[in-house]
Amino acid sequence: MRIGVLSDTHMTSPDLILEHILEDILGADDVILHAGDIVSRNVLERLEKKNVVAVCGNMDDFEVAEVLPQKRIVSLAGMRIGLIHGWGAKQGLQERLINRLESEKLDIIVYGHSHVPFWGEVNGIRMFNPGAVARNPNTGRGTVGRIEIIDGRVEASLLHIDR
Repeated sequence: MRIGVLSDTHMTSPDLILEHILEDILGADDVILHAGDIVSRNVLERLEKKNVVAVCGNMDDFEVAEVLPQKRIVSLAGMRIGLIHGWGAKQGLQERLINRLESEKLDIIVYGHSHVPFWGEVNGIRMFNPGAVARNPNTGRGTVGRIEIIDGRVEASLLHIDR
């Protein structure tokens, strides 16, 4: 199973970059997850047309926040995946998320907020942050990600967005 992952789009309306991500980069994936900070209802409506599974982020306007939960638990390819945005400072973010979701018995936590890509294990749980669609000031490029689950083996990769 291929799972496309994006976060922190920070867009007020869909644009060519979002179309490129949804159709070209992640378009063939089995499911797409969005870890929050969609920002506007217009962008959410475009994601809904692609059946993206999303959560609300701290920068989402009230029209997004009133229809999306702050966290979701999805079961894909035999794995329990927690989808959450995050909050507060970058320091300690992963530990806060693990504490918030510890009762869920998750295999993977997918999160956003920090705009810092991450794939690894923290306190015994796999965590994936695809970075941000919004341009990274250090690299000038945005990123999305992909999780592949094959026969119980999990791999994740970071994909740079060509602008």
